[in-house]
Amino acid sequence: MSGDKTNSGRRRFLTAATSVVGAVGVGFVLVPFVSSMQPSAKARAAGAPVRADISKLEPGQMIRVKWRGKPVWLVRRTDKMLEVLPTLDSQLRDPESLESDQPDYAQNAYRSIKPEVLITVGICTHLGCSPTYRPDAGAADLGADWEGGFFCPCHGSKFDLAGRVYKSVPAPTNLVIPPHRYLSETELVIGDDGEVA
Repeated sequence: MSGDKTNSGRRRFLTAATSVVGAVGVGFVLVPFVSSMQPSAKARAAGAPVRADISKLEPGQMIRVKWRGKPVWLVRRTDKMLEVLPTLDSQLRDPESLESDQPDYAQNAYRSIKPEVLITVGICTHLGCSPTYRPDAGAADLGADWEGGFFCPCHGSKFDLAGRVYKSVPAPTNLVIPPHRYLSETELVIGDDGEVA
């Protein structure tokens, strides 16, 4: 009988020891596996916010920066461009940007923090082509009623100078406004608006 007690004690000890060693082994196998699921430093950098200097951006001019592999347009709108925006509402699919992708602080008539500076992702919301910046009103190929904006040559979508899509074109929504914030009057960060998600 005492041999049975000894054997059952040994069995419990060996079972516990084997379980501990097995758990440690599983831990060593899982750590590299789980770590491999984390984004690489290169991937994290690709999605990182970018800074843009707009100190030399002249009225009517557009510059491009790259954020997350996408073109982001920064346009300094003139007073005339700003005056025209409210007059276009009846021609636009979503003039109040209710169905569009933009931060709350850009859901206004100008779709921006500062009325004179538009910051938008330069990718058509139809099939991902990159529209061209066509600021000149009355361009012959776009019609006498063209007040300036963005024209997608792939399928003919048109957007005004706030990135709002016109009616009767293939693009379903306005251009995307990325999260952004101003660090100063002339420098901003795209991809980070300082808000906690």
